[in-house]
Amino acid sequence: MSGVPKIKDEDFIFLPLGGSDEIGMNLNLYHYGGKWLMVDLGISFGDDTMPGIDVLLPDPEFIEQRRKDLVGLVITHGHEDHIGAIPHLWPRLRCPIYATPFTATLIRRKLTEVGILEQVELIEVDISANFVLGPFELQFITLTHSIPEANGLAIRCGGGTVMHTGDWKFDPDPVIGRTSDIEALRELGDEGVLALIGDSTNVLDPGRSGSEASLTDSLAELFRQHDQRIAITCFASNVGRLANISAAAAAAGRNVALVGRSLWRMYEASLQNGYLRDIPEFLSEKDAGFIPRDKLVLICTGSQGESRAALARIAENAHPEITLERGDVVVFSSREIPGNETAIGRVQSRLVARGIEVVTERDHHVHVSGHPAREELVEMYQYIRPKVAVPVHGSPRHLEAHARLARECQVPESIVPGNGSLIRLEEGNVEIIGWVPTGMLTVDGGRIIPLESSVIGDRKKMLFNGAVSATVLMNGKDQLHSDPVLTFNGIADEGEIDALSDTAKDLIWETVGALGKKARAKDDEVGEAVRRAVRRVVRAEYGKRPVTTVHVLRV
Repeated sequence: MSGVPKIKDEDFIFLPLGGSDEIGMNLNLYHYGGKWLMVDLGISFGDDTMPGIDVLLPDPEFIEQRRKDLVGLVITHGHEDHIGAIPHLWPRLRCPIYATPFTATLIRRKLTEVGILEQVELIEVDISANFVLGPFELQFITLTHSIPEANGLAIRCGGGTVMHTGDWKFDPDPVIGRTSDIEALRELGDEGVLALIGDSTNVLDPGRSGSEASLTDSLAELFRQHDQRIAITCFASNVGRLANISAAAAAAGRNVALVGRSLWRMYEASLQNGYLRDIPEFLSEKDAGFIPRDKLVLICTGSQGESRAALARIAENAHPEITLERGDVVVFSSREIPGNETAIGRVQSRLVARGIEVVTERDHHVHVSGHPAREELVEMYQYIRPKVAVPVHGSPRHLEAHARLARECQVPESIVPGNGSLIRLEEGNVEIIGWVPTGMLTVDGGRIIPLESSVIGDRKKMLFNGAVSATVLMNGKDQLHSDPVLTFNGIADEGEIDALSDTAKDLIWETVGALGKKARAKDDEVGEAVRRAVRRVVRAEYGKRPVTTVHVLRV
């Protein structure tokens, strides 16, 4: 990767540090007039290849080094992949944060949990507000999504106008919140837009994403088909879905309980901002036990198979309050996020093995996406008519497909970014002028460390290759005093350990004995010889390369 090129004050730059090689972990930067604007600061989640890792963060080092020129962080909406990194990374940035009231409520709770709320300048901005940060004139444009108060962001400066869509769809009846402000989109397009920086999540899906309101009758029909306990899982942040499930349950003669802390936090934030006040109050987990099984719907956290969420514990029959029995039903009212298929399948298999019926969107109409399918993307391009399309919020496959669609929509230029790409936005001459270092961080034991750190690397090696600990005792003549003490973890079955240990000890005696006298006097050379011998035996017997720790003691 080449060095960071010199950025001129008049350069209008778009720089993603997260969210342009994956779905999630959004961190976007804009530059003009020597100043930087940040849009969103989110997380992603670890998968089965990342032992002990729950949360992934974008590395903000580039903007951290330039934070004196950072005019603020503007949040498009309250999903974790757009706000989740704030409590972890804000201390490195220390800039004002701007968000609409519902999103600000969610952020405020996160900052309170980590004890830094009083340090942060968190500014509530009205829905559809206009405000100025440094050289940037900003306008929130209401768009529908699977959470209240989702916004597109019009960014105006001396270099031109950008439409940053955030996450969105066109839903004529979103159940909760306002519909998309089509008139504002048309006015922006008439004004003239240099670039659209746009959501690519569902670009591979034909047609439209569907309306949230379409689920009410479908869920009610599903609930009526069953006469035992029903659990349904969805994203806690999908406030419209909570309202829909409540209405469907009422139509089927059932009460509704919330199971999981994140659901209760979202419910409380919704009430605080005037949402969900017109539906029956949800029951608690304890209250659910007093309701007949055929008169109850449980809304549970854990739609993505998260091991600590309510549904995973219920599937293992380990939840302190909630149990499911043979003949009960679990509905997955959500879409699988890429990378979570294995975890979701594991939970579903445990449920099925216990005689519990599992219903997904493949079986019944139980979910609509919060992101635009191809027909909605085309409609957005018809309103905005940008000179340049810059797809974001997707894997490379999604971004390339979005760029092709933009060209089909007669957008003159399109460019596919990657995390770290410095894109100069200039009509007729949009280009990547260089790359900046970027990467992922993770929260590990209360620390924030790079994902590629030796700690994580060693943990992965131990997960896939096991670990060996060897202690060798050297005497005053720099010779082995006795048999090494070996401990094998995650390599062989208990009945195989003795034979493996004997083979390794024999090779250690041979290897150390073959060292020269000067080498045997040095702990590091003895340790390296023992490490090689152990790994050689394990590789020959089991094809593994274990993490091997050697302790050399002398008497």
